[in-house]
Order: sequence, then structure tokens, then C-alpha cells
Amino acid sequence: MSESRTLAVAVAGTFLVLVAFTTPLVTLVSTAHELTSGPGGQAWILSSMSVGLAVALLVSGAVGDDYGRRRMLVAGAAVLGVTSVVAALAPNTTVLVAARIGQGIGGAAVISCSLGLIGHAYPAGPARARATGVWGAAVGAGIAAGPLVMAWLDEITSWRAGFWLLAVASVALAVTARLLLVESKAQTPRPVDLTGAALLGGGLVALLAGLVEGRERWSQPLVIGLLIAAGVLIASFLRWESRTREPMLDLALFRRPAFVASMVAGLATGAGVIGLMSFSPTFLQRALDISTFGTALLLLAWSGTSAVVALLARRLPAALGVPARLVLSLLVVAGGLVLLSGLDTDAGALDLLPGLLVAGVGSGVLNAALGQIAVTSVPAGRGSVGSGANNTARYVGGALGVTVVAILAAHDTPAALVSGWDSAAVVTAAVSVAGALLVLATGMMPAWMTQRISRYARSRRRTM
Repeated sequence: MSESRTLAVAVAGTFLVLVAFTTPLVTLVSTAHELTSGPGGQAWILSSMSVGLAVALLVSGAVGDDYGRRRMLVAGAAVLGVTSVVAALAPNTTVLVAARIGQGIGGAAVISCSLGLIGHAYPAGPARARATGVWGAAVGAGIAAGPLVMAWLDEITSWRAGFWLLAVASVALAVTARLLLVESKAQTPRPVDLTGAALLGGGLVALLAGLVEGRERWSQPLVIGLLIAAGVLIASFLRWESRTREPMLDLALFRRPAFVASMVAGLATGAGVIGLMSFSPTFLQRALDISTFGTALLLLAWSGTSAVVALLARRLPAALGVPARLVLSLLVVAGGLVLLSGLDTDAGALDLLPGLLVAGVGSGVLNAALGQIAVTSVPAGRGSVGSGANNTARYVGGALGVTVVAILAAHDTPAALVSGWDSAAVVTAAVSVAGALLVLATGMMPAWMTQRISRYARSRRRTM
């Protein structure tokens, strides 16, 4: 009974965070109009929750493993609720962006600890595979429901109504989690790696801020400074993690082929299909003149399919292991993205459906496999760290992907938008293929490489 309660809360929390993530996708036009947001402000409205997620996923996962996953999930839901209220009341773009970053920080704790709770409640085997498949379906279901609900609320009231709904749902999640979940944490808690958290957080903030600001002009001194700072801080984080005795992210994990495959597949998922789909509402509304609600329905063809397929993924042959599922699903996603290219300004919904459905099938298997490998690729008791690392790669990849897509496709005229979209679809398909090949290569990682990584990490710690 406790397992089913854990799964229900974990799935509900993940669903809610993905609804929050997709909230502004189809309401950006009305939001930007009311807040008089320029192109830069609109880019930040779309990307700001990714910043919060990327910064906090690994940190909240590590804290959850060591000091209580239920406690961290409840705190994350509370933060999500408070920041949703701030977003609903936002008087300008700056306040809305700050609230969206806060939503990402709260949502990060919910997502990372949801998978950690599942990994603790379900032993390795068919039961865990089923549970992580349901979790993967919640990812697709949240992406499917968010645009539909928000488009409907935008039409009958205002874009602000969606944030009020999120606030109420977040409070309900926090109360339910506190009452139903049993606390779980690692048997040997470790001190919080504050230095590592500060270096990683600062590096990711600088990186994502540089990517968002760079969509306006890459030669700006601010953009160059942010990207340099990101490189220095992330390099410092890796150096610190290799030297400290209690790292937040043990670099020895990178000698595990499954962990490397998890990170690569997460990054390719974000930079590929998530990057293109995040830009798709802008393309559909401005290039093809599809309504807000019609846009949400088209996205449902992708996300709804992925939710259903994730539930069915456990029926795949057991001989088809998780790494093989990652490779095949990334290739199927690539095929769907290619089908989304070759459009013209006369294209309609029926022209997009085949590509969306194929990409949805691939995404469903991919989400289920990512949920499973995120937990199994790390030592027992560190499932939230595995989830945090995998999802950090996914959202950093998403920020990279949507930046590349925006550079290629964000033009003023419908004809130029369509031409740019065609290029972006091919590029994101190529990213998915590259991800599949890299995942395949991790399975052939030579033993000497993994041994060298392990020796390096140990030697650095001995010098402390």
C-alpha cells in the first residue's frame, strides 16, 4: 500500500511540475501583450523556469537523499505554490521571470525526489520498471495537459488564472505528500556540499543567462562575460568535486557506462525534441496562423502519444535493455523530427500530425527509459542524485536546443519562419541521432578509460 501511495504522489508531483513548465508556451502572446514584454522579455518568460530547474535539480536531489526525500518534496511543492501566486500577481516582466525561476527551483525538488522515492520504494526488477514507466507517462501527460488547460483558461479569463490553479494544486500536493509519504533517506547521510552547490548553481545560471541573452546578439559584452564565467565556474565545480571528500556529484559515477548513457540521452532529449517543441507554439501561431487552442491540440498529438507509449513501454521485450531502448527511441524521435521538416506556408495540422505522432512514440519510450536508468545508474540510496543529474542534463539540453532553434527559425515573416523551422527540424533530428550514437558508444567504453577516471577521482581526494 505504501508503494502505491508513493507512486501516486510522485506521479502527481511530476505531472504538476510539467504543467507549470508548459504554462507560458501557448499564452505567450497574451502575456507579452499585457506586460508589454519585448523580444528579450519573451525569451526570458519561456526560459526562466528552465534556469531554476537546471540550477536546483542536482542540489535538491543530493539534499533529499541525505536529509529526507519527503521533506524535500514537500518544501519544493510549497515553493512552487508561493512562486505561482507571485506569477499570478506579476505587474511586469521582471517579476514574472523571477517567479518562474522560483517555480523551477521548487519544481526541481519535486522532480528529483519523486524519482528518488520511487527508487527507494520499488526494488530493481519489473515492479520498478512499471513504476518508472508510469513516471515517464506523467512527464508526457503534464506536457499534454498544460497547454490545453492554459489555453482554455486564457480564452475564458486570463493567462493569470493558470498560475492561480498551479498555486492551489501545489498546496494540495504539499499537504498530500506530508500526510501519505513515508520519509526515506540514505543510510549514511553526508554533509551538504555547499561549495559545490554554489559553483554549479552559479555556472548554470551564467550559462543559461548567456544563452537567453545571446538570442538578441552574441557579440554583446554581457553575453561573452556570462559564457566565460559559466566555463570558469563549471570547471571549478568539477575540480572541487574531484578533490573534496564528500562531493555532491561523485565523479567516479562517470566510469559507469549506464550513468554516462543517462546523461547523454538526457542532454540529447533536451537539445533535440524538447528544443523544437518548445518553439513550436510560436511557429504554429505566427507562421501557420493556428489558434492558441489549436496549437495546444497539435502539441497533444506529440505529448499525449508519449504519455500512452510510456505506460506501454514495460511490455517491450526484456531482452531489449534500457540502453538499447534509449538508442532506438532517440532514432525514432529523429525520424519524427525529420517528418516535421519540408513544410511551406500553406501547411496545415494534417501535414504536421505524422511527425508529431512518430516523435511522440519515440519520446514515450525515451521518458520511461530515462526514468528507469536515472535510478539504476547510481548506487543504492542515491536515486534522487541520479534523477537530479539526469534531469539537469535534460533541461540544460533544452536551453541549448531552444536557443539553436530560435536562432534558425525566429524570423519576422511567415515564409522566413517556415524556412527556418525546416532547418531547425533537421538540426534537432541530427542532434537526436548523435545522442543515439553516443549512448551506443558508452556501452563500448573501454575498461582502461573507466579505471583511469576512477583512479583520478581517488588520487585527487587523497591530496585533500
